[in-house]
Amino acid sequence: MTDGIRRHSVASEAPVITDPLKQAEAEALNGLLQFDLARNMIVDALDKQGKWKLRPSTILSLHREALQGISNYAGNFRPASVEIQGSRHKPVDAFRVPELVEDMCDYVNDHWTESTAVHLSSFIMWRLNWIHPFSDGNGRTSRMVSYLVLSIKLGLLLPGKNTIPDQIVDNRGPYFSALEHADLSPLEGPYDLSEMEALLEGMLAKQLAGVLETATGKSFL
Repeated sequence: MTDGIRRHSVASEAPVITDPLKQAEAEALNGLLQFDLARNMIVDALDKQGKWKLRPSTILSLHREALQGISNYAGNFRPASVEIQGSRHKPVDAFRVPELVEDMCDYVNDHWTESTAVHLSSFIMWRLNWIHPFSDGNGRTSRMVSYLVLSIKLGLLLPGKNTIPDQIVDNRGPYFSALEHADLSPLEGPYDLSEMEALLEGMLAKQLAGVLETATGKSFL
């Protein structure tokens, strides 16, 4: 990745909102709605006591919430090719997206018992970006699905206001670097998620440290 260039999708979709200010307002509102949906999904999953599975429908629902009123393809896989500006990675052709998303879900479900929460959430964070299944909103959706998987695997609604998705938005550089590092993995694995795992470990520690700081008035980082 070229220094200083932000990774983002370049697709042929015509914008639904043309005013930049209204676009930003819609994205902010949808972000809150998407987070609320993810929280409800976590609570529902915890009520199922270990019977939860990651499904493509879950991913599509979270994408729909983030892109409703912003994209004509909210809640749908992209119909055509897409490029990632600022990255060397070339996403797969559109016809491969549904199968690869299913394979991604299968990986999480098949490795649920023996893998750590950080590994599974790191895998989702990278692999969903690697597939790039949407015309827009891939990053927003991957971060929320990753957070969903992390929380359900840990068995709790993670406390703390400075959430991992918020930390990434505030400082995207390390996140982009971790994605590029994992992109160098072999197509069929084993996947090198070491940089992404280290990133999420640090962000999880920071989120939880915020709870301790609020409770004690002391700084832990």
